[in-house]
Amino acid sequence: MKKKFALFAFNGEPMCFAHVLLNTLDLHSKGYEVRMIIEGTATALVSEFEKEDVPFTAKYRECLEKGLIAGICKACSAKTGSLESAQRQGLTLLEDMYGHPSIERFIHDGYEVISF
Repeated sequence: MKKKFALFAFNGEPMCFAHVLLNTLDLHSKGYEVRMIIEGTATALVSEFEKEDVPFTAKYRECLEKGLIAGICKACSAKTGSLESAQRQGLTLLEDMYGHPSIERFIHDGYEVISF
């Protein structure tokens, strides 16, 4: 069975988030099933990636286009002001645990969870 990874991006610091993007693409390119979940203060960054001149926008869009982003926390994106941006980008709003994404759901589906 192919290994599966769920990368939870909680940290809104851009360089930390860049590593989530890079690891998501790297794992995918090597044949692993990988899903990125955008949580916490990292949700604020999705608004930034609508701009062309923001570092790592191309990598973010590549993850988006390849369907590697499972979704974004509905509660946190509302709090950080990025909910409308997430909806424009077609991101799935995850809210199955009190308005936040459930880590257990990914564990149940056989994913190894890594948080950043």
